Amino acid sequence: MKRTVALILILGLALCLFAGCAKTESKPAATEAPAAENVELIVFAAASMTETMNKIAEMYKKVAPNVTIVYNFDSSGTLKTQIQEGADCDLFISAAPKQMNALDKSKDADGGNTEGLDFVLQGTRVNLLENKVALAVPAGNPKDIKSYDDLVAGLKAGTVMLAMGNSDVPVGQYTQKILKFYELDESALAEAGVITYGSNVKEVTTQVSEAAVDCGIIYGTDAYSAGLTVVDTATAEMCGQVIYPAAVLNVSKHQDEAKAFLEYLKGKDAGEVFASVGFSPLS
Repeated sequence: MKRTVALILILGLALCLFAGCAKTESKPAATEAPAAENVELIVFAAASMTETMNKIAEMYKKVAPNVTIVYNFDSSGTLKTQIQEGADCDLFISAAPKQMNALDKSKDADGGNTEGLDFVLQGTRVNLLENKVALAVPAGNPKDIKSYDDLVAGLKAGTVMLAMGNSDVPVGQYTQKILKFYELDESALAEAGVITYGSNVKEVTTQVSEAAVDCGIIYGTDAYSAGLTVVDTATAEMCGQVIYPAAVLNVSKHQDEAKAFLEYLKGKDAGEVFASVGFSPLS
């Protein structure tokens, strides 16, 4: 009996060898795709974009969870100077073409680049948004200002106090054009004590919100965000179009991520956020 069992085992082993029984090879474990590298994207944006850009940053976390958006909000003139002086910045959004032109090599001196600066990554610049220059009043509108014409009459009579931006910020430059349109002398008005200034649009907005002035010239979007009443809006004839250009900078350490975020800003979801406060998306 033992001989029979042994014989069966030997025959079985032989059959396995002749049939080419191969050893089962273990397959290598599937490897997961490496997680995207965490990136801190630095965006310099005009102060008038604060509320919308913060909301968009929260939305963008779902699109690119590895990207953390870090904002620097200020007047476009201040942001331009910081970029020129070497501040880290991946994407710049200005409240007027002037500050972007000053950093764009494709523009000559006549086009606004008087210092021959080269910071804009060519091929990325777009006109992102349009805003409106609004005449806003504090709650209750104590001086019953209903239009730019009323403002002009009050300034001439010395009965209205106006808040406006400094001359080195876009909202101040648009206001200067409005004053010139009405043939008003800004220096004389300031000397007469009927004009106060703010270093950016948020400071002007605050003066109106706190009723420290009778009215202020700000952007329509800032008036909306602050809950202020807009009594009139400047026409293109009065101060030109209020265009917000955006561009990736050639000094960016994260150009691909900056391009991707700019594409998102041009898209439908971001566009709805911008439109909800009064911006007109252009891209």
